[in-house]
Amino acid sequence: MTNALTTEPENAVAVVQRVESFLDARLKRTELPANLVEAIRYAVLGGGKMLRPQLAIRSCEAAGGDVEDVIGPAAALELIHAFSLVHDDLPAMDDDELRRGRPTLHIHAGEAMAILAGDAMMSLAFEIICECNFDEPRRASVVMELAAGTTAMIGGQVYDTLGGFPDGLSETDRLKLIHRNKTGALIRAACRMGGICAGANDEVMESLTQYGEASGLMFQVVDDLLDVTQSAEHIGKATGKDAEAGKLTFPGVLGIDGSRAEVERCEKRAIEALAPLGPPAGPLRELCGYMARRTK
Repeated sequence: MTNALTTEPENAVAVVQRVESFLDARLKRTELPANLVEAIRYAVLGGGKMLRPQLAIRSCEAAGGDVEDVIGPAAALELIHAFSLVHDDLPAMDDDELRRGRPTLHIHAGEAMAILAGDAMMSLAFEIICECNFDEPRRASVVMELAAGTTAMIGGQVYDTLGGFPDGLSETDRLKLIHRNKTGALIRAACRMGGICAGANDEVMESLTQYGEASGLMFQVVDDLLDVTQSAEHIGKATGKDAEAGKLTFPGVLGIDGSRAEVERCEKRAIEALAPLGPPAGPLRELCGYMARRTK
């Protein structure tokens, strides 16, 4: 079991700053309308944890790579994540007015701009990867990984908001299907993209994949727990709305104690997956501990 981290690992600050600097410089080079660029900046540089870029970078390092090998794909991941949040917050979806302790983008800049900024962040993410100094097969693999993760994320959002489940699934199975896709797919993609950027072999890729799948599900269980145990002021967004809307949540299906037990199971699986990677995977173990015990 990892140490009881409730704040991000100390070295996370430098990683976040590196990704923010990359995105800031890349946005300055765009030829998009100034108001669109401002909206993208508001959404993507708004004080998020940048967990997915951190996972990509630490996975790359665990596989023997360097931050310079993965910084572009890491930034692309954050653009995709930010796009998903902007669109999820829209009135047609979750209708949220608060994100990261400040007004959501559609409240700040209007619904039309929020839709268009989300669209632009998605396409810009793939532009950035295509600009990376990789050989063509590796670039194609990174693009495919991010595309597959993004598509699965959207599918998970459909399950969560509109249904369409396969027949015969229990509540627990439906819940896990939602979040293996809506939340877990992009976290899994982040870990795999890091491995691809480092040129990882099949054994290392399998370890990173298993880690990503377990930690991705764990992240959502913790998110659901925070929704019922923390205040909106503390976590910086509305709480309790999923239960009010009748959505499936882990505490609603498993109870609070059962959800905490699921966090422990996922954490154990994630840490075990990293065993073949040895000491270079230390930062990934720290991130897992943080994700399991975060309070916002």
